[in-house]
Amino acid sequence: MATKPAHLKRSDWASNETLWRGVLEGKTIDTGVTVIFYATEEVGKGPLWHVHPYDELFIVRTGRALFTVGEEKIEAQAGDILLGPANVPHKYHNLGPGLLETTDIHVSDTWIQTDLEDPEL
Repeated sequence: MATKPAHLKRSDWASNETLWRGVLEGKTIDTGVTVIFYATEEVGKGPLWHVHPYDELFIVRTGRALFTVGEEKIEAQAGDILLGPANVPHKYHNLGPGLLETTDIHVSDTWIQTDLEDPEL
């Protein structure tokens, strides 16, 4: 648990100079959440089928996405928030048109992900 404030610069977490893309593992600043910033302008692109041993919140900041969480398909747009429960496989992709940006909050101080074979491919 954090005992003092933390201040990170973009260069500390970002993997892209213009898009909101990158990872901040909570252990870096002594807290219990990991944040992944995801962005793509490519329609059909997004994180592939995978699972985490903890809950994950998805905040759609810009654009539209199709989420598959377990067997449920959810079309989401800017302003929507979704929950991916622990141990439930999930994926999402940009429906377009244009930019998709999400902020994905992992309820863990470390990013733990197991990639899976996609049953739809």
